[in-house]
Amino acid sequence: MTNFDFSPLFRTMVGFDRINRALEDALHVEDSAVSYPPYNIERTGEDTYLVTMAVAGFSKDELSIESRDNQLVISGRKEPNGEDRVFLHRGIAGRNFERRFQLADYVRVTDAHLTDGLLHVELKRELPEAMRPRKIDIEAGKPASLAKTVKAAISGKAA
Repeated sequence: MTNFDFSPLFRTMVGFDRINRALEDALHVEDSAVSYPPYNIERTGEDTYLVTMAVAGFSKDELSIESRDNQLVISGRKEPNGEDRVFLHRGIAGRNFERRFQLADYVRVTDAHLTDGLLHVELKRELPEAMRPRKIDIEAGKPASLAKTVKAAISGKAA
């Protein structure tokens, strides 16, 4: 595997520690973890996303979804059923898994549902009100009253 050194990139960047950590984590993912279970990530709107994961054989109670520290963690834990079954061919894996997705700031899980062996997790980016762009109205005729207030403040008189 090729090693990448990101240190020159981060010499002039301040406060981007999470990006550095995300890049390092992405380079150290095991190959077996990449392929199971299969999943899709879709952009369904300007600020909405859908993660769909094939979880055939898992019930709702065997699946767990957590959102923490800008990470979405989806895991599946199969309980051994105690039966001595003999498979001639086993194509449905049904093994335990944990899949992690790095989330951008202000992205949160809005819904999750299991349908026909597919787990759908809906995500939405919601910027706080203070960070949203806002339009500033321009009013005509105000500069004269503003100038009067500034003059009064300088001279020490109340307007």
